[in-house]
Amino acid sequence: MARDKEILRELSRWKFLLARHVKVAFFDGQRACDRRLKILRENEYINKKIYLYGVPSLYTVSHKGKILLGITPRVEKIRIEHITHDIAVVDTAIYFSQKYGIDFKDFITEKDLHSIDGFGTRKHHPDFVFTLNNKKYCVEVELSLKAKERLKKIIENNFIDFDFQIWVVPNSEYRIRKILTENMNIYPNIQILSLEDIQD
Repeated sequence: MARDKEILRELSRWKFLLARHVKVAFFDGQRACDRRLKILRENEYINKKIYLYGVPSLYTVSHKGKILLGITPRVEKIRIEHITHDIAVVDTAIYFSQKYGIDFKDFITEKDLHSIDGFGTRKHHPDFVFTLNNKKYCVEVELSLKAKERLKKIIENNFIDFDFQIWVVPNSEYRIRKILTENMNIYPNIQILSLEDIQD
């Protein structure tokens, strides 16, 4: 039951997970993972639904699952336009988990950070943050170009708040890479990673 609650907690913290995400985070094999997800779904602790053509089913925490976790069981809408981005975010977290041996639960998600803020003005937060060797890292997965001035402001804030800011960008998004590269002289804590390398 302890692992089941951990699965539910991670589904909530990342908004949703794919079956392959759950497998990497919690299981040695896909078969054991699929069986457990089936049991959780049959007992109505999680939901499974296809939201976007060509994208596997998304697993989310159900009303009953939130009650088990002690979370306010309000309805959280999956935003179709964010699905590809949010999958890339979890893929990136898995990359760092495997590279540095970071436990999945030790990442602080964007949702966690907004929860810490409480009610009020919703400000920008990185997609997730983590601590490694007493250094604070923030990770931004950027699939499409924001307004240039907004992007520069995020870079500046990340420079102030974190030891390292890692930007994960598709190879095709040369405009984002150009802005980040131009700002490296001003903000030397910037690192750029290719989304394709992470998802490979």
